[in-house]
Amino acid sequence: MLSSSMFHRGLRLLLLAAAAIVGTLGASATIASAQSDDEAIVKGTITDTDDDGARVGVAGVVISALDAEGTEFGRSTTDGDGNWSIGLSAGTYQILVDVDSLPEGVSLRNPDKNPAEVRLIEGDEKSTLFPLGEALVESAGGVRVIQLAVDGLKVGLIIAMCAIGLSLIYGTTGLTNFAHGEAVTFGAMAAYVFHVVGVFGFRMPLIPATVITVVICGASGGLFNRLVWAKMRRRGASLIAALVMSIGFSILFRYVMLFQFGGRAGFYDDFRLQTKWDFGVFSIAPKDIVLMVLSIVVLVGVASALQFTRMGKAMRAVSDNRDLAESSGIDVERVISSVWIAGSALAGLGGVFLAVTESISWDMGFRVLLLMFAGVTLGGLGTAYGALFGSIIVGLFIQLSTLVIPTDMKNVGALIMLVLILLVRPQGLLGRRERIG
Repeated sequence: MLSSSMFHRGLRLLLLAAAAIVGTLGASATIASAQSDDEAIVKGTITDTDDDGARVGVAGVVISALDAEGTEFGRSTTDGDGNWSIGLSAGTYQILVDVDSLPEGVSLRNPDKNPAEVRLIEGDEKSTLFPLGEALVESAGGVRVIQLAVDGLKVGLIIAMCAIGLSLIYGTTGLTNFAHGEAVTFGAMAAYVFHVVGVFGFRMPLIPATVITVVICGASGGLFNRLVWAKMRRRGASLIAALVMSIGFSILFRYVMLFQFGGRAGFYDDFRLQTKWDFGVFSIAPKDIVLMVLSIVVLVGVASALQFTRMGKAMRAVSDNRDLAESSGIDVERVISSVWIAGSALAGLGGVFLAVTESISWDMGFRVLLLMFAGVTLGGLGTAYGALFGSIIVGLFIQLSTLVIPTDMKNVGALIMLVLILLVRPQGLLGRRERIG
């Protein structure tokens, strides 16, 4: 057990680290807002690959900003480095690349995403990417299905990493933690601070920034449990009260991050633009392959720890029957604290992985929270293996559902699948039937 002096020393160090992150985010947001108080900027870089495989800017490409009726509000032409920017007022715009202005033999990799829609607020600054290269030729069936399945597996693995902690917290405490999504966002933003913004003038590569972020997220989860949830458990607070409090914390943390980070999207500098490897029936970026492999390694490690270590067995015992575990001599509070630390660390790592594949925004965790709940409930509430299995199914389903429904509605398809499964098997795929009454 940690002594009181060691705990307070660690608490002071953690608060200093959190203050540095929040202060640096606030400074970056202040600088960004000072650059333009009454207009927003949409910008980007258009690059291609030369004969040596290096990324080079494409000059002379015309980009226009249009409204829903097609009225042009701004235009820009890429410079020698491929950079472009358009100043606009707040609103929703369609950013269109004039394909006729592209060099001969060069085309958009994703022509169906041209134009791209952006929503801007005053002082906002958003980046829009238009990757170039040979578009994937999709047949009427097979190739598109395989491509979507690969994308779905990638999404499912990341959701699983975030959802395991959510499931274990429910299993050991009975708490449905709605603030778990903000742990995902905090992980993505903490890595952004260390990697892009810099702390005390020093910026580090994304990989060591991720390692530090995982440690900070784990420590924050343990501290959050000790200062809030442990006290509520000792005072006998009901699960309904804890549920409502978790919703309040979710809203609070989300808007604190909006205040500090702003409404604009952020991107990591490392591994941002990569040429996809074409495997014939599907294409995938090298960073996505690495993320999928790392996700599998982490998830196998978590499963092994739960299966073979003393703490892992204790976690499963408490999740299975808390009263029986406590009567057998297991320190339940220590187990719950370990669950919060491990679950928050995994959520932070999942947030970094999610930001590498997409972008960083103040509500990214809240948007993926619905998918986490779907995966956890589908697999079986309170079981780590159920969260893993259910999340992968959800990831595959939301991508494959775009074969028959619009892309914007793919998350709705996951909820429809969840409802249908639970009508047949309410305890989830790997859950246990329980007698009530």
